[in-house]
Amino acid sequence: MGARYLHVLDRDRGVMIWVEFATVGRDVVDYAVVLLLVDGERVETVRLFDGAHRINEMHRFTRDGGKQGATEFHHGTLGEGRRTALAEVKRNHRDIIEGWEER
Repeated sequence: MGARYLHVLDRDRGVMIWVEFATVGRDVVDYAVVLLLVDGERVETVRLFDGAHRINEMHRFTRDGGKQGATEFHHGTLGEGRRTALAEVKRNHRDIIEGWEER
């Protein structure tokens, strides 16, 4: 099983979170939490949290260099990592976007 959805954080600035996850029973076995910014007709990826390698990783994106190398951001289960990533993006999306705009 699994789910995917788009959550709008700031309609005026075009800030959204794309979430996908897969479960087996009650356990999350993979996920992606993506902070997106709509810039005119373009949709920019600003930050990605995922469990693709069975660990909780975070990737920064830059305007010029694209996706950067992974950093482990949480040592718990993938379910805990997904919840932590969502909370982080909701709480700090303004600061994360500001840092992305400066790069």
